[in-house]
Amino acid sequence: MPTPPVPEPDGKPAGSSRVRSFAKYSGIAFQMLAIIGFFTWLGMWLDERYQSKNPWFTVGLMLVGVFLAMFQIIRSLTRGT
Repeated sequence: MPTPPVPEPDGKPAGSSRVRSFAKYSGIAFQMLAIIGFFTWLGMWLDERYQSKNPWFTVGLMLVGVFLAMFQIIRSLTRGT
């Protein structure tokens, strides 16, 4: 017979902090995906609009998206909430 979860010091069940951590980090992953995806889409749209031979808008804005996503991750992890 499994033992019941031991409550944490704040009185909540032990599993709730794990669920909260999982939700926090998967939310961060979806934010990163959305930021990079949006900037990539914007770059592709600009390349098509200005009929570029090379995908410079796509490459440049994708890199901007990666840097912004990394900044957002670092900021949210150091803030601690």
